[in-house]
Amino acid sequence: MSIFNTGNPIKKHVKVVPVFLTINSAYAPYAAAAIHSLTEHVDPKRYYRVIILHDGLNLVNRWRLRNLVTKNVALQFKKMTRSLHLKVIIAYCTRRQKGAGDFFSSAVYYYRAFIPLMFPLYKKAVYIDSDVILRGDIGELFDIDLGDKVLAAMVDPKVTAVPEFRDYVNNAVGVPHTEYVNSGVQVMDLKKMRRIKYLQQMIKLIRDFDADLVAPDQDYLNVILKGQILHLDSKWNAEPQEDLSEDTKLVHFNLFNKPWHYKNVPGEKIFWDAAKGTGFLGDLKRQQAAFDKKKQKEDHEKVEALIKKAARLAEVEKPLLEP
Repeated sequence: MSIFNTGNPIKKHVKVVPVFLTINSAYAPYAAAAIHSLTEHVDPKRYYRVIILHDGLNLVNRWRLRNLVTKNVALQFKKMTRSLHLKVIIAYCTRRQKGAGDFFSSAVYYYRAFIPLMFPLYKKAVYIDSDVILRGDIGELFDIDLGDKVLAAMVDPKVTAVPEFRDYVNNAVGVPHTEYVNSGVQVMDLKKMRRIKYLQQMIKLIRDFDADLVAPDQDYLNVILKGQILHLDSKWNAEPQEDLSEDTKLVHFNLFNKPWHYKNVPGEKIFWDAAKGTGFLGDLKRQQAAFDKKKQKEDHEKVEALIKKAARLAEVEKPLLEP
């Protein structure tokens, strides 16, 4: 069996649930926990294909990830090629990396925009960030009826909770904060995204504005698909808590308090339980031990810088991506 694509072959009569992640080797341990949790909650009567878009996973990480496949969950690796569109994004991210406190300067975050064009065989798909843990069948998320909408995602709770982010979204992004979604969990109508040329629209915004944003790829998604997004229930993108409701299907360790960096953070048991069956547990424990007080201080400073940046950008007279 190849270490590049693993699992049972897709049969023509089987309806596949395609699930995408975008990572590099640094994200592999977190992605492994996400994938392992996914395999623990699938419908045994369905077939799932996890597709990892990456910029160069090493062979050791590919081998460890391939061990997560099950009878009805296959794994596919797809390396991103340096297309003209990707070169534009990489150049843009390189410029943005100069900004202090920028959590979103990696081109990896933009790979999901390529999914509709790279996988024309799929009409619909689910995308998840690597820092999520499943507690329910992701097939149920895939089955959500999008109606006339292009995409489904949850209104971003961090934006709602932090006044500076709220003002930034309303003023600088130009999307009401009550409609602005988190891009970490998506149900994508790939056919509609191809029809509206979603990736090409993003590239045009980057070229036209070269904007300094707080969460660039997420901001672009909200601007391009304004009014075309179905809002997911919070059970599909819940913030980690000690006492999660029983109907919580997915937990997202978004932005702050990563359990592989900090001890005694909300929801850490959920993550470590999922990590135990991955082959990456030792790596994650060593990473946590190495995240000393200096790194924790730097992490908090980045968060503070991000909030200050949001407050500064919120002072604009018109949205940053508006002609």
